This record gives sequence, C-alpha cells and structure tokens, in this order.
Amino acid sequence: QVQLVESGGGLVQAGGSLRLSCAASGRTFGSYAMAWFRQAPGKEREFVATSWSDGRTYYADSVKGRFTISRDNAKITVYLQMNSLKPEDTAVYYCAKGKHPWARESLEFDLWGQGTQVTVSP
Repeated sequence: QVQLVESGGGLVQAGGSLRLSCAASGRTFGSYAMAWFRQAPGKEREFVATSWSDGRTYYADSVKGRFTISRDNAKITVYLQMNSLKPEDTAVYYCAKGKHPWARESLEFDLWGQGTQVTVSP
C-alpha cells in the first residue's frame, strides 16, 4: 500500500530550526508535485510549499525566505527545512503527493501523510 510518513516535528523555541522529512513507500514520486501543508488548531489547512517535478518550488508568503522544500527522488523523500521559526508556525504539518507534476492547491493532491506536530514556543 502506498503511503507517506512524516517525521521530524517537535518542540522548538522561537528563532530555532526544524527539518521535516516525508518518506514515501510503495512507489516513486519523481513525476509528481510534492508539497507540505499545515493546519493549526481551529484553522483551515493551508498551503506551505510545493516542489514540482521540473524542480520549481513555490512558497506561501508567510514562510517565504524562512522555509525550504527539497526532494530526493532516489530516496523518495521530501524535506522541509524550517528556519527562524515563529509561534504562528505551530501546526500539524502534512506531506502530500500531487495528482500531476504542477499541483499547488489542496484539491490537486491525492495522497496525504498522517502529519507531524510542530510547536514553537515564544
């Protein structure tokens, strides 16, 4: 069964860094967009970053310049390096696979991980 498994979440102080990983099993995802979303308590799930199959990346304005998405197609793993973390970055972070190579919106993703909690203290 194809699945995505996130890891790397935790508790960090404001200004700190975390690196999230998303490991895929069951197939390769080199031809598809891979992305990170997040959902804070009481809020809608929101887009964080996406990596297209051609190498292009896009970020939410709220994380631009602080977060970096990358992928290792050989290892079938996607990463999210998060620097200069803020309390408002606190959320459950989800990895997702796109239905096609250029996915950005939530509805364009068809496989989701279980999520990993990121908590940033003031």
